[in-house]
Amino acid sequence: MNAQWLKWKLMLTTVPFVVFIAFCKFAAEKWLHFEGVVEFSDISVVLTAGVFLTGFLLTGTMADYKESEKLPGEIATTLETIEEFLVQACVGKPSLSANMHRASVLELTTVIVEYFHAKKSIRDVYAKLSVTHQIIQNAEAHGSASSASKALGEVHNLRKAMTRVNVIRKTGFLPPAYALLETLLGIILVLLLASKFKSDLAEMILVPFVTLIYVYMLRLIKDVDDPFDYGTNGRPQGGAEVELFPITDYVKRLSSRVDG
Repeated sequence: MNAQWLKWKLMLTTVPFVVFIAFCKFAAEKWLHFEGVVEFSDISVVLTAGVFLTGFLLTGTMADYKESEKLPGEIATTLETIEEFLVQACVGKPSLSANMHRASVLELTTVIVEYFHAKKSIRDVYAKLSVTHQIIQNAEAHGSASSASKALGEVHNLRKAMTRVNVIRKTGFLPPAYALLETLLGIILVLLLASKFKSDLAEMILVPFVTLIYVYMLRLIKDVDDPFDYGTNGRPQGGAEVELFPITDYVKRLSSRVDG
């Protein structure tokens, strides 16, 4: 799925909602002869409340999104630091294989990538972290203790980062606020259908426009609220997913070192 399609995916998939509401308004007037019972100008208070609540939710989810953007880079950096400390612990120790330790870090990194791609669970990641912890303890016993102990500290940092990712993936931003916004959106759509307009042109413009804005923003907020929504094929499911290239680029670098 190319970047251009992802950019427009949310907009294009919102259009059917807009067409449906516009059709309902047209059908009510054409076949039911329902001209509306409330002036459009009278629902401005409800529209303003919708704008305020939408802005509140978008601000909150964007704050979490900006934090999420940092996590792939931090995870990749931590993994590479673990690799470097493990290799350093093997220097001058014939009983330890640097390539074998690189391979163990590669296995851990692969499990993390598969977790992001919904192929592994967080339990699998924690299990692999425990295995890595044991490998580092073995390196500490038979190699450079100072380098291995630093690697243990990085495992702790990695576990914290993965726990944060898991929390972000499994929890939404203020579910009661979502419930209020969804209720308010329903009220706005009903009021649009029940509104009277001063001209047919105003109706043709305002009904689709207001519907597009509110439906699109609700869907955008939900998309931003889940920044790690990737499919098993490794492709983002929405248009606002955090890029994982820091981790996948590290996999390529590490694979070349292991193969070498």
